[in-house]
Amino acid sequence: MSSEPHELSYRALAMLRAVAAGRAQISCGREPDLYIDGVPCCDQFSAHVLTHDGFIAAGEGPFGTLVPAVLTTEGITALDTVAVAA
Repeated sequence: MSSEPHELSYRALAMLRAVAAGRAQISCGREPDLYIDGVPCCDQFSAHVLTHDGFIAAGEGPFGTLVPAVLTTEGITALDTVAVAA
């Protein structure tokens, strides 16, 4: 995936919205798993892509622990661009 918002799937955008709403946690690690409302996300591959492509990030914590997921500048821009286009 690139950072072009129109290339993000509806599911990926929904995941970004959940992170923006403060409803998501992410595990600290190389391949972080995303949890929304305390439930593991059904699409961990997309969670990994969103993390590796710089749309979401994990706070600091020991390996394997759950910490709040946060939007990066790229994630905020992607959501803002989609909102403007709608």
